[in-house]
Order: sequence, then structure tokens, then C-alpha cells
Amino acid sequence: MEPAYDVIIIGAGVCGIYQLYRLRGLNLNVTVLEAGSGPGGTWYWNRYPGCRFDSESWSYGYSFSPELLEEWDWSEHFAGQPETLRYLEHVVDKFDLARDMQFNTKVERCTWDEDSRTWTVETADGRSLTCRFLMTAIGLLSAPTMPLLEGTEDFQGPSFHTYYWPHEPVELGGKRVGIIGTGATGVQLIAEIADKVAELKVFQRRPNWCAPLHNSKITPEEMADIRSRYDEIFARCAETPGGFIHGPDRRKMADVPEEERYAFWEKLYASPGFGIWLGNFRDVLMDSEANAEFTEFVANKIRERVNDPVTAEKLIPTDHGFGTRRVPMETRYYEAYNRDNVQLIDVNDTPIERITAKGVKTSDQEYELDVIIYATGFDAITGAFDRIDFIGRDGRKLRDKWSDNPITYLGVQAEGFPNLVTLAGPTGGSVSTNFPRGIEVGVDWATELVQWMLEHGYSRIEPTAEAEEEWSDHVADMYSMLLMRNAKSWFTGYNSNVAGKDKTRFLIYNGGAPRYRRWLDECAAEGYKGFVFG
Repeated sequence: MEPAYDVIIIGAGVCGIYQLYRLRGLNLNVTVLEAGSGPGGTWYWNRYPGCRFDSESWSYGYSFSPELLEEWDWSEHFAGQPETLRYLEHVVDKFDLARDMQFNTKVERCTWDEDSRTWTVETADGRSLTCRFLMTAIGLLSAPTMPLLEGTEDFQGPSFHTYYWPHEPVELGGKRVGIIGTGATGVQLIAEIADKVAELKVFQRRPNWCAPLHNSKITPEEMADIRSRYDEIFARCAETPGGFIHGPDRRKMADVPEEERYAFWEKLYASPGFGIWLGNFRDVLMDSEANAEFTEFVANKIRERVNDPVTAEKLIPTDHGFGTRRVPMETRYYEAYNRDNVQLIDVNDTPIERITAKGVKTSDQEYELDVIIYATGFDAITGAFDRIDFIGRDGRKLRDKWSDNPITYLGVQAEGFPNLVTLAGPTGGSVSTNFPRGIEVGVDWATELVQWMLEHGYSRIEPTAEAEEEWSDHVADMYSMLLMRNAKSWFTGYNSNVAGKDKTRFLIYNGGAPRYRRWLDECAAEGYKGFVFG
């Protein structure tokens, strides 16, 4: 019996949208299954105040359509969530993609059948759909995690994780609000609402190194200039390790005179975007002495911006150096703590004992609150896979295969799971880059792979265990180059809110976008070496 679809794509975010567009060009029968009520992925779900890009808007949009580039105007250099969602909805409408998307469709189980060489996809509404190829576009940060605290169901006011921010307006004006978490999401949210609420209690476990975003509006003249330079912009993104316009300064920090390097750092700190992280001296992220000197430079910036010395020191990390974890970009975040209505509670000093009906109880007092917001992050990259039961060849489960370390070949397939293409999967190139730049590469490659298989009469693909091992060793080698290997973050698979994930795992590819493309190109040029076809 023929499967219902040639390809099923799970997820209608940035990646799923583009993959559907590309497969349309092969005249295949494709459908996209999306848990939300509309497209957008990350930008559909995350509606919390202050949510926005920290990569330049005009470097984030799709590059595949000159007409799309010509007609879309970005209003800010770092667009907010509402604008980004409108952009993705515009893309879906422009290319009439929604007719092949099924919304409010949550995938629960995917099972491979070796005899028919098909995947059966079971959804929460009781349906079973079959396909030849199954592609996952389920996002890097789409499995939110709650803190391991008692009483979260007891609180009598509104409470929610930032990922599930209500679609209807949430009135925070005049309210006593508690935010648990000071990661990238918490940093954006705290800065945005500090001057709007009556009281803001920030419960912090580990501070992060943050740097100014320096966002601004885009004038019509600037937009016209950007539009005239899109080829140059995307070429620049293609040559940098992170897929951003920012690339590392190849000079060694110690080779630059002290006065000159501090002037350079001042310039970076005053410049918009990720330049301070990704455009710094290369050895700042690789050499502990160079990192320590720059880290102290940023620490002093925090001390300058926060009036109370005690609070300032609590906001300065002591367990990792600058840039060894993802750097949250902020807009007057540190100044929020200068307000009389904002209080920072260090839960290392006074641990949270439980959530109560009235608020948050720490070891020294109970904080009465009207609203509790959990900015407690995500089970990154593999978490979204773990929440779906992927059952491959011989009944093997993907979650079991990846329990200790996510093993893949090129980030696109796992041995034992034929015809499952993990777009933006663990150890893939897109998970550590400016996402749309990375997924366009991955999606184009996956599309060409499917086309090649069809042209050669193949219906089955699976990587060898040897190819997986070679790639996994390479991924580990790339971690060994960077100081991030020693930091507890989602880059290293660490999440203390998830059982079994409080240890280092190699989740992302640190070799840079150009090197990753070379691996993909060489694989394809040699007849997709490392894969077995049937």
C-alpha cells in the first residue's frame, strides 16, 4: 500500500516553511504537521514582552526569493516578535504554503516499518498518517522546562512559562510580578516590564554575561541601502563561522597593544548586535587568559551601570567567562536594578523552598505576588525530539539512542532510523549559527538528497555506524577548541531541570558554517558517502 504522503514535515517554523517550499519544487505530495494554530514556530509561541531578534533582522530573513527581499521592509535593526511573526505569515501567504499545513496537530509517535519502508505518524487527535520520508523541523528551543519546585500548581494567580505566554493581553500594570530565571528570555522580559509593574521580584540562580543590543529604527533610506546590498550581506554571512555579519578578529589579543585593544573593546561594547561576542579577538573564546581579561572588562561595565555595589556583584557571573555561554543581548537590563520597585533575590543565598498559593517562599521569607513568570529555559535541541516517540528499525527508540549523547551523521540522520531527516538536528550546522542562514544550507542539501534518491530509484537511506562515529569524533574535537566546553549551558547539553541532563553532552557543531558546508558538499560529491541506500 502506497503511503499517504511522500514527505511529512513536523513543524511550521522558519525551517519547516522553507523545506515545504523547496519540496514543492520536486512536485512531491507533502504535508506539514504543526502543533500551533498558525505558522511561525519560535515566533508563534514566544509572545512575551521584549521578545526580539539579537541577529540583525535583514540578515535573518530568507534569501531564496529576490522578490521577497524586494518587497519586505524591516522596521528595526533587531525586529520584535510581532514583526517577525508577520514576516513569516507573509512568506506562507505569498507562496500559498498554508494549503499543505495542518495546524493544531501535535505529533505523538512516529514508527518506521521496514517491510513497507514507510513512517507512520500518530497525532494527538487520533489520526495515523504514512509517508516515505519524515523530516523534523521541530526547533532548537521548543521544549520549555519548568523549575523543579514544589507547589507550582498551588499559586492562585496567573502563572506561565514565557514560551506559553498567553495570546490574549496580560495586564501587568500595577501588579506584583515575580520572574524566575535570568537567561536570555528573562533578560529581555525584565528590562521590558521593570518600569510598568508595581513590584518586580527577580529570582536568580546563575547570572549571565550580557551586552547592549543597541537597537534602532530603520529609516526608508537605510532600508533602501540594505536592499541594494543583500548579495553582499548574505555573502558576508556565508563566510563567517556563525553565519552572522560579525566574524572574529584573527589577531591574537596579546599582540595588540593594551591601549589599542581596550579602545577596540569600547567600540565593540558601543556597537549593535553580536559583534562583542562573535567579532572579538578570536582567542577570547579559546584562551583562558585572554578570556579572563575581557571578562573583567565586561564586569567593570556592569559595575558602572548598576548603582548598588552588592547587586552589581550578584549580577556578575563567577562560574564562567564571557562568551563561553550564549550571550544575552539587552536594552537597559542592568539599569532595571536601579529602580526602587525591582529587587534581585539570589536563590543561592536564600533558596526557593516552594511555590505557594500567594507567591514564592524562599528560605528566609514568602514573597506575595500577583503574577509568576517562569523564564526557566528549554531542554535544548534534543528535548523536542524526546517529547515525540520516534521508533526506528528493530524497535529502537531515538530517545534511548541519544540519552547519553546525541549521535548523528552530519546532524541530518541517525543510524537505525531510515528515511528520518533531522533538519536542524543535534550536531548539525544550523544549530550553532544565525538560524535561517544555517537552515537554508541544510534544507537545500536535504532537498537535493531526496531528488538524487528519486532520480536513482532509491526508497531508503540510512547512515552507517562508522560514519556516525567519524562525525561524532569530529564534533567532539571542535568542542575541545573552545572554552565553552567547560561551561554549564545548553551549548553543552546541560539542564539541571531535566533528569539525566545535568552533564556535558555535545549538542552543537562548533566547526563553523564554512567548514560544515564543506562536509556536506564532499559527502554529496562522493555519492553521499557514509549513507547506505536501498
